[in-house]
Amino acid sequence: MELLVVIYILAFLIFGLVLYSVMQLKLLGIKIRDFWDFIEANQMLEKLYRFAKQYQKMSPQEQVIYLSEAEKIFTAFDKVPEELWDEEYEKYKQVLKKYNDIKMFRWASN
Repeated sequence: MELLVVIYILAFLIFGLVLYSVMQLKLLGIKIRDFWDFIEANQMLEKLYRFAKQYQKMSPQEQVIYLSEAEKIFTAFDKVPEELWDEEYEKYKQVLKKYNDIKMFRWASN
């Protein structure tokens, strides 16, 4: 019986914390879907950052994949305030630099 009460209390606390988080996001003017996209983009940013540092020469197929994933990241990051991703700015800048390099290379080769 006591275990059941503890489980109910913990479930109530978790529900309250989630509700509080959602309210805070709403007060900041951020949609929940945009915030979720930002979290996913933040994970992809880390992968693209490592990829940009390791590979100097990419195949055309890798370039297309990199460009499409980078565009998704840029879109997600544009939807949230900069204060949320200040600490990721250097990685963002590095991915953006590689993105611009690939775009220029592809434009020059056409």
